[in-house]
Amino acid sequence: MSTDQPPPGQPPEDDPFLKKPQQPTPPSGGSPYGSPPPPAGGPPPGGPPPGGPPPGGGHPPGGGGYPPPPPPYGGGGDPYGGSGGGGYGMPDPLAGMPPLAPFGKRLAARVIDALIIGIPLYVLELIFSSKRYVVDTNKGDDVSDVVVRSYSGSGLIWTLIGILAYVGYDWFMTKRNGQTLGKKLMGLRVAMLNDGGVPPSNASLTRAAVLWLPTLICCFCLWPIALVVSVLIDKPYKQGWHDKAAKTVVVTATP
Repeated sequence: MSTDQPPPGQPPEDDPFLKKPQQPTPPSGGSPYGSPPPPAGGPPPGGPPPGGPPPGGGHPPGGGGYPPPPPPYGGGGDPYGGSGGGGYGMPDPLAGMPPLAPFGKRLAARVIDALIIGIPLYVLELIFSSKRYVVDTNKGDDVSDVVVRSYSGSGLIWTLIGILAYVGYDWFMTKRNGQTLGKKLMGLRVAMLNDGGVPPSNASLTRAAVLWLPTLICCFCLWPIALVVSVLIDKPYKQGWHDKAAKTVVVTATP
């Protein structure tokens, strides 16, 4: 009797998106439950091969016609499953998941999320930083001589506030159910590549940090373009650099 079934009363998985592990595919003509049958014309079970044992009492050359044992589950492949599915015993990590999200919807979801955070921050900055910039006119009345300089410490403070807002928002929403508000409106979600589950806190934080920190600190224009290019050229899982860092993919949400 099989002992692989869960004990009675075991609670179901909390994550509704968690996919079932894929079983290794047995070799052609083999048995999924054990060693494959001996080839035609081979020695009968329990008896010596015709003509007696080979010289030296060893095994027949080539293992007596038996194929080599299969590698362990998932062996021989990289953590991303190669190009859409590994070799023997390596199922496609996306098997059992919804389709990958279209790029257009991903971009629209990101724009929505940026506006959700950016507009309130801009309004607050206008209200509380009326003296963020001061004008130095000591060099004359000519407009070309006017020097605009940042109010002491204000730029750094608002940069830190922006980091907390953008990274915190993306981290919290992703670890909660895999969906920011933008992704929910577009019918998308973030999933772990290995099992399709909602990303845990550490993966969500890694993803949010790689996504937003370079943009907010130093590369306001270049980093978003680099992320777009990384999603477009990645095969086969359409992972941006933030997805690769967190080992996530973006898929369509189940109804």
